[in-house]
Amino acid sequence: MTDNSMTDNRERPSLLIFAGTTEGRLLAQYASEKKIPCYVSTATEYGKSILEGIENIEKISGRMDEREIRRFIKEKKIRLVIDATHPFAVAATENIRQACAETGAGYVRCLRQEGAAEAEEGTGTVAEENAYRVRKERIKVVASVKEAAEFLKNTGGNILIATGSKELKYYTEIPDYRERCYARVLSTPAAVQESAALGFEGRHLIAMQGPFSAEMNLALLHQVNARYFVTKESGKTGGFYEKLEAAEKTGAVLVVVGRPEEKGKSLEETERILNEFAG
Repeated sequence: MTDNSMTDNRERPSLLIFAGTTEGRLLAQYASEKKIPCYVSTATEYGKSILEGIENIEKISGRMDEREIRRFIKEKKIRLVIDATHPFAVAATENIRQACAETGAGYVRCLRQEGAAEAEEGTGTVAEENAYRVRKERIKVVASVKEAAEFLKNTGGNILIATGSKELKYYTEIPDYRERCYARVLSTPAAVQESAALGFEGRHLIAMQGPFSAEMNLALLHQVNARYFVTKESGKTGGFYEKLEAAEKTGAVLVVVGRPEEKGKSLEETERILNEFAG
């Protein structure tokens, strides 16, 4: 369903932003401030609610496959598509990219600023780089949630899981997972139901919306007495350094699912592209 927030009679927008991250919301805000008419698409109603208060945009909620994206681009005569979906939403990015290729619409991938890798490469602040060097002996980097679960099979102690509800099934292969594992998921009915169906119930299921402060992460790690804290490499805007800080203070091992490698533009570069497009 489309929420028409356009307040004047300008020509229909030919720009489409796929949001789903802080960067997506910031781009929608930037387009609004610059009076660049655009559609902003989010996968869920919750994502759409985060855009409340941003004017001069048309909000769309609901997941679209490649065929539906292609049809929307054609019907709305979209000339440029900005993909600011989550770094781990690989299927969504592939659908958007393919739809643009099929229709001839311009495509720009807006990347989230990295966290652990960025600090290691010396592009973070001095404080962030120092923190990373101190803590990296207690960081285990893996390529996928499945690999994280495989690693944790051979460990002992409680585990705080913050990698989302969609791949919780892999953790059910950990011996005694119902006693050892605590899942922190989005506070949506779908996420809670998916998690409960897999056996994550009661105090072992924590439904909250992030990103979280270091203090909140610290409190949860203490609450569940976690020896391991599993997260995706969510970057600065996803609260990665706050997770590092909390893990350091509790002595927990941070198990990090590295993000898929991809090429794209920074938020600042994408904003410049929007300016050129509007001009």
